[in-house]
Amino acid sequence: VTNGGKTTLAKNLQKHLPNCSVISQDDFFKPESEIETDKNGFLQYDVLEALNMEKMMSAISCWMDSPGQSLVSTDRGSSEETPILIIEGFLLFNYKPLDTIWNRSYFLTIPYEECKRRRSRRVYEPPDPPGYFDGHVWPMYLKHRREMDDITWDIIYLDGTKSEEDLFSQVYEDLVQELARQ
Repeated sequence: VTNGGKTTLAKNLQKHLPNCSVISQDDFFKPESEIETDKNGFLQYDVLEALNMEKMMSAISCWMDSPGQSLVSTDRGSSEETPILIIEGFLLFNYKPLDTIWNRSYFLTIPYEECKRRRSRRVYEPPDPPGYFDGHVWPMYLKHRREMDDITWDIIYLDGTKSEEDLFSQVYEDLVQELARQ
């Protein structure tokens, strides 16, 4: 969900996990001139077609070919530590080519009212026009969320209304346990 805390959580994890890189889906939006407009005149940013997913997949493949050597983000730790790639974004589970790469999957949720409140406090370029959240953003979130009902792998759902510290602790502990099992 938009403004659910994905980027904040990913950056906090990166600070505390050695040899960790982050790829953010937000870095792969196409230029505004390539974004479709719907019948209401709203730019369609909340769809896969607004993203250069091939370029994102290329960045992921580069990291997987040389874990810990990627130029995508900063790497920390020694080469003996397990390299970790965090991929964060709002339409990751709706993009089928990514289905086979997940070791752990987390999905942050927040209710409509909280999402709208957080969205209204953010500055976007281009700015959200009046009615954009209710006319495009939230309906697209609900559509993509329904598509996730067909997912067959485990997704851990997180309450995005919890504090940053609580979310970090929950995911960090889960990842540490997962790394210990490997």
